[in-house]
Amino acid sequence: MRIGILGNGGVAVGLGAAWVAAGHEVVIAGRSSSRAAAAASKIGAASAPLAEAVRDRDAVLLAVPWSGVEPMLRAAGDLAGVVVIDPTNAVTHAVGDHLVPGGVSAAEEIARLAPGSLVVKAFHLVPAVAWPADLTVPLAGNDPAAMETVSTLVRDAGGVPHVFGSLTRARQLEEAAGFFIALAFAGVDPRATFPSLQG
Repeated sequence: MRIGILGNGGVAVGLGAAWVAAGHEVVIAGRSSSRAAAAASKIGAASAPLAEAVRDRDAVLLAVPWSGVEPMLRAAGDLAGVVVIDPTNAVTHAVGDHLVPGGVSAAEEIARLAPGSLVVKAFHLVPAVAWPADLTVPLAGNDPAAMETVSTLVRDAGGVPHVFGSLTRARQLEEAAGFFIALAFAGVDPRATFPSLQG
């Protein structure tokens, strides 16, 4: 696939490296062209201006902090018909409170900000530095073809896709991330709150 990545942090580099290794064509772009070029160089990808990185792509990964989502989407331009993967966590640092009002998910807000885009929530529950093999990656989205595209990319990153539901259910996934973040910053291992379900 031809994949565009908007952002140059840990999520961009971690997933970008996995997709390059799987044989995909990856292009990284960011508001700083020098940082995007440095990130691309680390993983054997290309770098490009924002508008070029999203043009004619099979998927675009929006790998920026929540505060950077709107300016990044505005700078990238028209994303109508583009599969946009949303790994963002729209939650307060250390506390985990959701930042999008009215019960709307961050993924739904991204879909509003990028009219016509095919948004799929994925890759937001585990820090980029800690992706284990065979990680189950829940997906939420409305377009079946977009969900299949992202499912393939999950597998190519070593994960196991699980269709959680439509984009209206993305808020549940995001609230779960807030819960994990709040526990982690309180010094509690989130995994300790779930009993083992293996017999």
